[in-house]
Amino acid sequence: MLVWFLPAFLILLMIGLPVFFALLAAPGFLLWLNGQERDLALLYRNLYNGMDSFPLMALPFFLLAGEIMNRGGITERLVDFSQAFMGHLRGGLAHVNILSSILFAGLSGSAVADTSALGSTLIPAMEKQGYTRRFAAAVTAASSVIGPIIPPSGIMIIYAYVMGESVAALFLAGIVPGLLVGLGLMGMVRVLADRYDLPKAERIVKKGATISPLEYWVSFALLRANLAGLMVVIARALPGTEGLGWPLFAVFLVVAHLLLLYWRRRVSYDFRIVCKKAVAPLQTPIIILGGILIGVFTPTEAAAIAVAYALVVSFGVLRSMRLADLAEVMRRTAIGAATVLLLVGAAVSFKTVVALSHTPETLAGIILGLSENPLILLFLINVLLFIVGMFLDAGPAIIILGPILAPIFTDLGVHPVHFAVIMSVNLTVGLATPPMGLVLFVASSVSGEKVETIARAILPFLAVEVLVIFLITYVPAISMTIPRLTGFVN
Repeated sequence: MLVWFLPAFLILLMIGLPVFFALLAAPGFLLWLNGQERDLALLYRNLYNGMDSFPLMALPFFLLAGEIMNRGGITERLVDFSQAFMGHLRGGLAHVNILSSILFAGLSGSAVADTSALGSTLIPAMEKQGYTRRFAAAVTAASSVIGPIIPPSGIMIIYAYVMGESVAALFLAGIVPGLLVGLGLMGMVRVLADRYDLPKAERIVKKGATISPLEYWVSFALLRANLAGLMVVIARALPGTEGLGWPLFAVFLVVAHLLLLYWRRRVSYDFRIVCKKAVAPLQTPIIILGGILIGVFTPTEAAAIAVAYALVVSFGVLRSMRLADLAEVMRRTAIGAATVLLLVGAAVSFKTVVALSHTPETLAGIILGLSENPLILLFLINVLLFIVGMFLDAGPAIIILGPILAPIFTDLGVHPVHFAVIMSVNLTVGLATPPMGLVLFVASSVSGEKVETIARAILPFLAVEVLVIFLITYVPAISMTIPRLTGFVN
């Protein structure tokens, strides 16, 4: 009888029961009917055990860091920075929208936050320049899926916890796929620019921008430290540089200063100010990934450091937040974290019933009966995940399908981290896929455009994202190279 828990779960979802309750009610009811009261007690006991995890604490911390930075007014700084660099291209504001999403991804890790924050700023600006509202909303929705792919990523933390994988490895594996999605979307904008006669643009640098002395010197120091650190990383790859970390850094710090002075003379004062105002917020992903890579802290500790940094930047450097703002930030974070953690706890219980019912073995037999060729099976699973993503959010879909599908493909020789990226990217794209894509509804709310019209306008961008999914699937090096080079994957 337990084999019916998945159909029961889907029926409960279709009648409108929230995912959390459906995850517990469907297997619980079937266990009770089957007379397995002991397993029923185990199911609900695991609800708490599933949430009681130190690694999982990274999730609320990353959510809090993103809320603080967003409340601190970083959206306008990122948009100004993106426009200074890409506003001169044909279809310039569409490119700015996509680049802003890439930058915002390193701060929030949330597609919904991306759509809401950037959409409220860029959709009216694009419409004012001559873009149709549906096109502006479609670009915003399509580019927002980059948020959960580029680290820090909430859904990858969930996947890592549920499946026992390394959070750091998944973070690193998501960098190139996220950038590839962004570049693909920019390529599609360039194709559509001529076809739909998108507005021409010129490089727009915000005039008269000011920067406080404290922020100026913080940006001054961070720029030189980051550039010198990058040079050290490159130099350390050469033979004979072992043990020369700090001496190399000191030398490259001088080199970085001279390079930036040379660059300073070639750009305008306003351009420099716009760039400097983006440095402090954009330091967040550098701190997170840099600290994890050099072994200073774990992903959970990195999340806590990100919160501390966000507070220092928002209150001390940018001075864009007040103490009164913290109550709303904490409230939004608590609601978001509670929702996700309850789902994860229910997923651990759900996973227990999956194991008891031997459903993975049954499903593995069915899948392997279709074909023994891993390439064909990966194609079929991508189609399945894409369909699931049309109706179910990425987090719950990973929680439900991860424990069932991952062991099958691991046994077929697909690396667990590679499959994690395939699944995460595919289901993330589902957030922008009709009919139930969450970011479509957020984009509709922000723009005032109907979901149906946004869904039609987004189709060319979805085609690009589907192409990227298959590239990631069949070219493992796209996602696996950085984790292997950094030693997080063998």
